[in-house]
Amino acid sequence: MKIFVDENVPKITVTELREKGHDVIDIRGTLEQGIADDMIWLKAQEEKCLLITTDKGFTVHREETHYGILIIRLKHPNRLKIHHSVMRAMRKYTERDWPGLMVVMRDSVLSTWKSHNQK
Repeated sequence: MKIFVDENVPKITVTELREKGHDVIDIRGTLEQGIADDMIWLKAQEEKCLLITTDKGFTVHREETHYGILIIRLKHPNRLKIHHSVMRAMRKYTERDWPGLMVVMRDSVLSTWKSHNQK
């Protein structure tokens, strides 16, 4: 599966996702590092990627056609907690589930939203 990770997703997560066979786009260390959220959204859509982030601002795109949005929202986040939340979501949903699906992983619950605009 193609995945675009925002800069706030730990490198250990990127490594593990790649080890599991995913094609992960990570813009850290590139000229695009630090680009605005609207550009991140456009790039993830152009590349047909699931977007993984900790930025709740991406919820505004939930009704748009997209390839999946995974948002990690923890009260006291750290690299390991974010990593475990991402991996838990990746175990729960398959590649076929993600198009049009937005998942918000919180400390004890998760919220989902399925876009009605998917093709």
